[in-house]
Amino acid sequence: MNRRTLARRAQAGFTLIELMIVVAIIGILAAVALPAYKDYTIKARMSEVVLAASQCRTTISETIQSMDAAATLSNAANANAFGCDATTPTKMVQSISTNGGTGAITVVPHASNLGATFAGTDTIVLTPSYQVSGTATAYALNAAGGGQGTQVFEWKCTSTGNAAKYAPGSCR
Repeated sequence: MNRRTLARRAQAGFTLIELMIVVAIIGILAAVALPAYKDYTIKARMSEVVLAASQCRTTISETIQSMDAAATLSNAANANAFGCDATTPTKMVQSISTNGGTGAITVVPHASNLGATFAGTDTIVLTPSYQVSGTATAYALNAAGGGQGTQVFEWKCTSTGNAAKYAPGSCR
């Protein structure tokens, strides 16, 4: 055997230290990636919570714009009068409620299915607004100059409690 054959035979595999370095790098990457992935999945589920309110957004927008809400929704005491409220829990949503006076939609996430700790006070609230001189103003269905018969300019999304951590960017 000559020298070349011996040199090739010595380089036939990885040494133990090289394998240990590769395993350590994979371990470090996994330690960083797994918590980030968990947060990512919770945020994706929270976007489903916001989408659960879309039926109510459509109903409330149509009610406000068509001016047929005067008798039913003229005061804030008529909560959940839009017919789109859900008190029966779904996979991602514990409950959906509306405010008859402002048209605000309150969505409570289902704590056990989202993979995070949520309380009943952790909510996402969608509030309709109309435009006055280029400025968005919140609705008050029984107030003069705002609400019924006007066009919904935008829906403002806010979140409270632990829901704010995982809410979509438009709701923070």
